Amino acid sequence: MPALISPRLLIFGESLSLHRFPHVSRNAWFHRSVCSLSLASLGFKGDLETPENGKINEVKVLKSLTEVPKSKAKVVRSHVVKASGPHRSLEIDSSIFNAKSFFELGLPPLLIERLEKEGFKTPTDVQATAIPTILEDHDVVIQSYTGSGKTLAYLLPILSEVGPLKTRTSEGDGEPGKKTDIEAVIVAPSRELGMQIVREFEKILGPAHKKVVQQLVGGANRTRQEEALRKNKPSIVVGTPGRLSEISAAGKLHTHGCRFLVLDEVDQLLSFNFREDMHRILEHVGRKSTGDSHGPKGSLAKRAERQTVLVSATVPFSVIRAARSWGHDPLLIQAKKVMSIESISPTGPINLSGQSTNSDPSQNLQGQSAIQSLPPSLKHYYCVTKIQHKVDALRRCVHALDAKSVIVFMNHTKQLKDTVFKLEARGMVAAELHGDLGKLGRTTTLKKFKNGEVRILVTNELSARGLDVAECDLVVNLDLPTDSIHYAHRAGRTGRLGRKGTVVTMCEESQVFVVKKLQKQLSVPIAACEFTEGKLVITEEEKAIPALR
Repeated sequence: MPALISPRLLIFGESLSLHRFPHVSRNAWFHRSVCSLSLASLGFKGDLETPENGKINEVKVLKSLTEVPKSKAKVVRSHVVKASGPHRSLEIDSSIFNAKSFFELGLPPLLIERLEKEGFKTPTDVQATAIPTILEDHDVVIQSYTGSGKTLAYLLPILSEVGPLKTRTSEGDGEPGKKTDIEAVIVAPSRELGMQIVREFEKILGPAHKKVVQQLVGGANRTRQEEALRKNKPSIVVGTPGRLSEISAAGKLHTHGCRFLVLDEVDQLLSFNFREDMHRILEHVGRKSTGDSHGPKGSLAKRAERQTVLVSATVPFSVIRAARSWGHDPLLIQAKKVMSIESISPTGPINLSGQSTNSDPSQNLQGQSAIQSLPPSLKHYYCVTKIQHKVDALRRCVHALDAKSVIVFMNHTKQLKDTVFKLEARGMVAAELHGDLGKLGRTTTLKKFKNGEVRILVTNELSARGLDVAECDLVVNLDLPTDSIHYAHRAGRTGRLGRKGTVVTMCEESQVFVVKKLQKQLSVPIAACEFTEGKLVITEEEKAIPALR
C-alpha cells in the first residue's frame, strides 16, 4: 500500500491544521481542502492525459501527486510525513502567502495576543512565507534583504512549539516529571546580534516569562551564565559559537533533545574561525542517541530529531551546500516564494530571479547575493573628497541631510577614535563601537545611540551584521567596503522594514571606479554629489545598470 502524504504537508500554506481541529474527520478535511485548490496551485506542470471530452481527470492527478512508495516515506517527529528519495521541483501558489494578519498563519491564540500587545499587526512578506513553512516541520533557508523581519520569521514558529505561548495541543510531548532539556538553540556570529535576538524573544514573551530564553555570548562572565542555566532551566538559548561550544564541552548545556537549531547570519558562521565550534554544535544539538541508531535507518532517525533553520540576507553557494549537508530536503524561502534547494545548480550561480546567466559565475553569484540583501527603499550617493577632508565632508553630509541617527563605517579599528575626536571637535556628539570594547562599554554605547544621546556611531565591519536601530536614517561609508556584499550589509543598517534611508560613500578620485563597479554589481543608481550651502547637490545623475546575470 502506498503511504499518503498528510494533507497538511500537501497544502502547507493553509492556516487551518487538522491536529488543531480533532472533531473534523480526516477524509472530510482532506476533501474540503483539496477541492478548494486548483492543479496550478499544487505546482503540477506535467503532461496530462486529456480525454475526448477535453476534461482532465483531477482525481487521477491528485492521486499521483499525493502518493509516494511506502519505502520512501519518512516519519519526522510528528504526524507529518516527508518524502525522501528522488527530489521533485517545488512550486507553491504565492496567494497562500499573502496573509494580512498573523492569525491567518495558524499561530496559537496566546502568541497572537502578545504580538498585538507589542504592536505587530501585519506580517512582512518573508514572515508570511516562512512561518507556515516552518510550522510544517520543513528544514529551511530564509533569505531576504536586511531589515525585512527575518528574526520574527523563525522566532514565532519556535514560540508556537516551545514555551508558555505554544499551541496547547503540543503540550505533554515529554514524560511527566522528566527534566526538560533545551528545546531551541539559536546561533549568531556576534554578541550584538545575539543580544538583539534575545531582546526580540523577551519582547514577545513578556516580562513574566523572560527566563524562558537565555543568552550565552562571549565577553560575558561564563560562570554566571552556567549558574543561570542551572537555576532558570531555560527552554531557548541564544549564543555565539565559541561560548555555546565551551559550555557544551563542560557538560553544562544539554542540547541532545533540542527540537530547533537556528543559524542566523549563516554565511558568517561558515567562516574558518568558527569551524571547530560549529562542528561541535551541529554534532550535539538535536542528536539523540538511541539503541537502534546503527545503520542507515538509525542515522536517518537521528537527523530527523531536530529542525534546522538557516538565515541570512545573502545566500552564496556555500550556504546551499551547508543546507544540503545539515538539513533534510531543505527549502529556500524568500518573500512570497518557496523553492527546493535541490533546484539550485551546483555548477553555476544562484540565480534567484529566474533569469538567464551568461557571465562569470563567481561574479554572478556575488552580485545576485548582494542584490537580494539590499533594502529596496534606499537612496545611494557618493562624494569625491581628499582623504584629509573626509571627516569634514561627513559633517557637511550630516547637516545637509539633517540626519538624526547616523552610522559611519571604517575599515580599521585604530582610526575610529581619531574620527570620533575630530567629530566632537566640530560640535557633533559621536561614539565609537568595536570589538575591543568591553561588554559594558559596548552595551552603554549602543543604548545611548538608540536613545538619541549619541548622534553618530563610528564603527567597523563588526556592526554591519546584527545592529538593529530602526531610527537610523543615514549610513556613511567613510572607507570603501571590500565588495558588494559588504556594501549591502552596511547599507542595510538603514531603511529597515520599509523605512526610507540614505547611503553616502566617501571616496577619492582614484577610487571612483570602485563605486562604479559596485553600482554595476548591485544594479542601483549611485549618483555623484557634493555638499554645498547646507544642501546635497547631485553633480552627476546615474542610471541603474542591469545587474550581472
